[in-house]
Amino acid sequence: MKPEKKKFVVSSLVALTIASTLAGCSGNNGSTAGEGSNAEDSSSGTDLKPITLTYFSEDGSTNWNNMKDEVGKIITEKTGVTLDAEFAVGDPVQKISLIAATGNYPDLLAAKADVGKLVDAGAVIDLTDLIDKYAPNIKKMLGDKLVRTKYSLDDEAIYAIPTWSAVDEKKMKADGGFELQHRVVKEAGYPEIKTVKDYEKVIQDYIDKHPTDENGNKNIGLSLNGDDWHMYQVTNSGFQTTGGPDDGEYYIDQETHQATYHFRRPEEKEYFRWLNHMNDIGLLDPESFVQKTDQFKAKVASGRVLGLADPEWDYGDAQNALKAAGKFDQTYGHYPVTMSKEYKDTSFWPAGFDGGYGISISSKCKDPVRAIQFLDFLASEEGQIFNNWGIEGKHYTMENGKREVIPAVQQRMDNDNAAFQKESGVGLYWNMMVHYGDGIKDSTGNYFTRSFPEQLTASYSEPEKEALKAYGVDHWKELFPSEEEFKPRAYGAAYTMSLASDDPAVILGAKMKDITWKRIPEAVMAKPDQFDKIWDAYMKDLDKAGVKEMEEAYTKHVQNRIKLWSSK
Repeated sequence: MKPEKKKFVVSSLVALTIASTLAGCSGNNGSTAGEGSNAEDSSSGTDLKPITLTYFSEDGSTNWNNMKDEVGKIITEKTGVTLDAEFAVGDPVQKISLIAATGNYPDLLAAKADVGKLVDAGAVIDLTDLIDKYAPNIKKMLGDKLVRTKYSLDDEAIYAIPTWSAVDEKKMKADGGFELQHRVVKEAGYPEIKTVKDYEKVIQDYIDKHPTDENGNKNIGLSLNGDDWHMYQVTNSGFQTTGGPDDGEYYIDQETHQATYHFRRPEEKEYFRWLNHMNDIGLLDPESFVQKTDQFKAKVASGRVLGLADPEWDYGDAQNALKAAGKFDQTYGHYPVTMSKEYKDTSFWPAGFDGGYGISISSKCKDPVRAIQFLDFLASEEGQIFNNWGIEGKHYTMENGKREVIPAVQQRMDNDNAAFQKESGVGLYWNMMVHYGDGIKDSTGNYFTRSFPEQLTASYSEPEKEALKAYGVDHWKELFPSEEEFKPRAYGAAYTMSLASDDPAVILGAKMKDITWKRIPEAVMAKPDQFDKIWDAYMKDLDKAGVKEMEEAYTKHVQNRIKLWSSK
């Protein structure tokens, strides 16, 4: 279906739904949200009659409680909406493909980069008119960034409300890089940890002295989570340690905007050679590429894993288990590890605001107006405060105009966050809402999020404070190169682009993934004298599979995004 025809179909559906909604809603006198009302009061003019909307997300939500949590109940009270939610189990790409193929569309979908499959199937509607008429908070927050939510240069419809990229964010918290347990760096005397050799030495020295834990179980130097899609976290370290920003599976030249499948960079070959070396000397967990996520987390929660190269959201549940057990010295600090000092860690290379990933309204949604008003409430100042802070008097207090987490609540967040989140709902709805990022203040002069310097300090354990003090910083972020050291990316983060399912970059990308996920573990786990042979075969496999054609297709998309975002 061509874009112009697709737009006509969904616009007609929206118009029909809006007409029936307005005709059938008693008590609002035909008024709509935003008409003659404060933009921050998204419930004004909104029908609060109970409605259940079905929802599917590619991302898991282990603490989801069917909106029976404290924040969820408030959201339902304010909007009348309850979500009947399903979250991906296993491969989310397969699930989205199934939804697109069967036509069994829930009311709301969060499909991330796979939204292209839903667009091709006519499964999601253009939200442009709905946002304009019924979403004053979304419209206000995005402002001139609304252009970044358009699908493509050829199809300027808005198919998703962006939820993953925060608006105007100045990230306060380091939650990536390479991690080491506090007890490990303490025993080493808090040395400089900048390169993979620095990192390796600290682990090796500790294991030489402490080969087993207090129960006689073998300590593990570095464990990786290579389970299914988590493999991306393993391979991302290739560009992270060699100066590349996070653009998904590509390295984008910042001058020419040419895209290269990042594994083809000679620099990255040396990173995977280092992993091969770590395996050879017994510091890499031999189960890294065969263990399941639950097994990986169980190892981390045991306290035996000295080092990680993983984002905190991936191992956070296991770290919370360590905190709950009082094993704070076995939790982790974050270090900007690169292959050598010539490279900068790019964890804080800003992408600006990306309009790619987000939440869509399906073409079979029972009430698109109620759906967009629900999303608009989440985007309101009130909705963001509920999600980030919870309920005043229950989760936080206002002291002299300053919002402060109640100490007992902070303790639960630090030590048993999973149970706390399931009960409270605090932080549970962030990936359903367009939202302001860290470092941005609301109308009361308080930060929208809880990631700001004073609050972070309050959350640190004693071993963590001791480590930070030893390194002469207040927060882990200060160890990393700052945002100001990097040139802004004209295209945002390339991985947020949504491409048609029949695009050469998508079709060939699937082939490259299969080859890479076979060859990388093979190369890392091989004998060192076999590494080059396997790597050369890997590069030949990519060439035969059409990697250059894929790169050319992706380059065009990057350059087209720059043109789209430059238009007004």
